[in-house]
Amino acid sequence: MGWHVARLLAARGHHLRALVRPSSRLMDVDAEPVTGDLRDPDSLARAVAGCGAVFHVAADYRLWARHPQELYASNVDGTRNILRAARETGVQRVVYTSTVGCIGFPGDGIGDEDTPVTLDDMAGDYKRSKFMAEQAAREEIRAGLPVVIVNPTTPVGDHDFKPTPTGKIILDYISGRMPAYLDTGLNFVDVDDVAMGHLQAFETGRTGARYILGCENLTLRQLFLRLERLSGVPAPGVRIPYAVAYGAAVFSTTWAGITGREPRVPFDAVRMAKKKMFVRHEKARRELGYSPGPVDAAFARAIEWFRRKD
Repeated sequence: MGWHVARLLAARGHHLRALVRPSSRLMDVDAEPVTGDLRDPDSLARAVAGCGAVFHVAADYRLWARHPQELYASNVDGTRNILRAARETGVQRVVYTSTVGCIGFPGDGIGDEDTPVTLDDMAGDYKRSKFMAEQAAREEIRAGLPVVIVNPTTPVGDHDFKPTPTGKIILDYISGRMPAYLDTGLNFVDVDDVAMGHLQAFETGRTGARYILGCENLTLRQLFLRLERLSGVPAPGVRIPYAVAYGAAVFSTTWAGITGREPRVPFDAVRMAKKKMFVRHEKARRELGYSPGPVDAAFARAIEWFRRKD
């Protein structure tokens, strides 16, 4: 997502400075690289010095970590560090990238920015860390930093380098590693539309407001049927009972804790799947002019990207 946001900003004529870790490098982005780390406040102060705006798009996006404290160090402490640096150096505008995981999901309906939600509703360390990070952003807003919060749903498209857990769904599907499915659902959106939503939040978003950047609510079965049509890989026809998936996740994640290898079925992913993460994005449409297009083109780009990488 950060790559797409940076590319869009550069295309609109903004001069960019990109924070990169010592082990990372910029790819096809017209930006001034600055080496640093979210966990190193001094490097962040140097990175944001002289900047008029900050887009905090970075996060440790994993649904399993052998050492969960790493998620909190990057997502919570890192967010607090960079926003404090932005405030202390006089940055005039911040767009903070949260996640749809911080949105409340009513059991029998569709969530939005105002659906009640608490930390206790967060399943797993990733969602908990991002919820706590959003609260850290609100602390900085109260301290006077002009922050707009965006909550992307499930972005798909090209240049998913790692891949993220989202991209891994598509990669596993086209690789034939999805023999069955759960009765769950997500809201999917083209990553290019998410990048545009960040720009719109920067230009017209209200300080302190949060905006869902999403598009289509799809069950996992509906997703696989879309991918079947676009990739030619047959969609699985077997639905796994939740109890079976839960048991497999417990075993897989326990074994991962012993071996240190990422689990095939992360426990937190199955916990999240118990509730469909369906949302609406009318607030972003109304206040930002956000208007996402159909997601099929993004699915096609993701398929092409992963096949080309292989």
